[in-house]
Amino acid sequence: MCHGLDPSSSIGQILPGSISKLVLPSPLPIFLLAVRRVTLVGVSSSPRHFFIISRPRRRSIVMALSLLLAAVGLVAFVIYYTVQWLVRCRRRMIIKRKNGCLPPKKLPQIDPILGTDVVLQNLGAAKEYGFLNLLRSRHAAHGLTFTTNTYMRTTINTCDPILIQNVLSFQFQDFGMGPLRRNSASPLLGRGIFTTDDEIWAHQRALIRPSFVRAQMTDFSIFGHHVDQLIALIGRRNYEVDLQQLFFRMVVLDSNSEYMFGESVGLMSENASEAATMFHHALDYAQQGTILRLRLGNLMFTHRDKKFRDSCATVHAYADKFVAQALEYRQKQTALPEEKRDQDEGARRKYVFLNELAKDTDDPIMLRDQIVNMLLAARDTTAGLLAFVFFMLARRPEIWAKLRADVLEHYCEPLTYEAIQNMKYLRFVLQETLRLFPPIATNSRMANKDTVLPVGGGPDGKSPLFVAKHHVVTYSTFVMHRRKEFFGEDADEFRPERWEDLRPGWEFLPFNGGPRICPGQKFALTESSYTIARLLHAFSGIESRDPTDWREQLTLSLTLNNGVQCRLIPA
Repeated sequence: MCHGLDPSSSIGQILPGSISKLVLPSPLPIFLLAVRRVTLVGVSSSPRHFFIISRPRRRSIVMALSLLLAAVGLVAFVIYYTVQWLVRCRRRMIIKRKNGCLPPKKLPQIDPILGTDVVLQNLGAAKEYGFLNLLRSRHAAHGLTFTTNTYMRTTINTCDPILIQNVLSFQFQDFGMGPLRRNSASPLLGRGIFTTDDEIWAHQRALIRPSFVRAQMTDFSIFGHHVDQLIALIGRRNYEVDLQQLFFRMVVLDSNSEYMFGESVGLMSENASEAATMFHHALDYAQQGTILRLRLGNLMFTHRDKKFRDSCATVHAYADKFVAQALEYRQKQTALPEEKRDQDEGARRKYVFLNELAKDTDDPIMLRDQIVNMLLAARDTTAGLLAFVFFMLARRPEIWAKLRADVLEHYCEPLTYEAIQNMKYLRFVLQETLRLFPPIATNSRMANKDTVLPVGGGPDGKSPLFVAKHHVVTYSTFVMHRRKEFFGEDADEFRPERWEDLRPGWEFLPFNGGPRICPGQKFALTESSYTIARLLHAFSGIESRDPTDWREQLTLSLTLNNGVQCRLIPA
């Protein structure tokens, strides 16, 4: 039996199980001695002795300590967030009391947490092409402003122009697109102007706005060529067509791609390239997938669609080709002396939107994201507007006759911007169409901090309303544009004459408002006016081939599910 330990002895000579206590020659305590599979983890009451504890027991002790630490951490976590929650609740209570806030009306819900009943009702209405009418019925029953709870998030639904004005303009800094919208649209739109906030958005807006200002809006050479092709195509199809399909697939996409890329997609041609056709179909499918992701909300992670990802990649690859050309143009311009650069700009008469953007940045991803954002917005806004105009004209022959007389009175060859500006009734028709069928029928903003809106609270919706951080304000221009107190008892009727004296404010919002107002609204209106005037000059009449009422199709913009089935009568 060993009674002592020579410090110079080999530790490997001490066999496990041969001893239970060691007497140390030194008074210094030894806390840990590992001998093969034996671990020493303690000291006896005598300063010269320590104990050996077997490995299984050590594991039990370590596990117990780990569980204890985890429990202590969990308790600390719960206490910390409970205190944070109590402090936040008290702070919000003080804000509400100070500003005289009252809670808004609530939509009655069977499931007030996840809102499954509301979600299923929304999806069912959309499937039957009645989501917008569902919104109208809810506002009719519960007032201008009410809340819903879906996916554990509160949404404030409104059609009050005062509340909307504060969200979009007066309190612009308190609201943004939010991460939900950004994540849902980013596979297609990237970090474009429609998905970003704050400094990134401001920088992108600064890039885009001057390009529209410098654009040759009075030059119809690009529009004219593609409308010529449209008129010829209608004749080849024996004058019976779905005009919405032609507007989306050919006129707008072809003309806008030429304006933005410098080269038309070419869908109007009978021999459209395979790449152009693939781009068109990919753009449509990627847009539908983006809307689905938006509707899924917090359940977006369940969206696993390879075709959607492939479609986004196809759109990006198509745009990347033109971005590379624009950057090459930028490099050539940079290498030229100043005087030759000015001469080259003068010689290059054709305006290319992407080249103008490339003057201010050489980031290919930013250029691609911006051009995809703008192309999609321009296509959907203009094509949807044109489709609804002709859908209504096909059902209202008296309006067609009055509009055609106005067009012919001021028409000239070639058609000029000044001539279009003199067509007053054409302007009224466009305004009335935008009122009844706004391109963006519903929109939303997310609060990026706790804030107070001046209206929306209380039973009548006129008291201040507290909006917590991350709560969403959804507003419907479709519902607001049909309010009788703003547009008369016949607000549901298509009557362009109402615009002879009507001068609305924030109750008419077809192109949004505030700092995020659509930078291309003048472009869209000019393109639409030119196209309508040319078609009414070329055709003396229009007959509907669809007896049914309009059916909504909500993608990134409002369109017609049943299209514009009609027959045009050549002049």
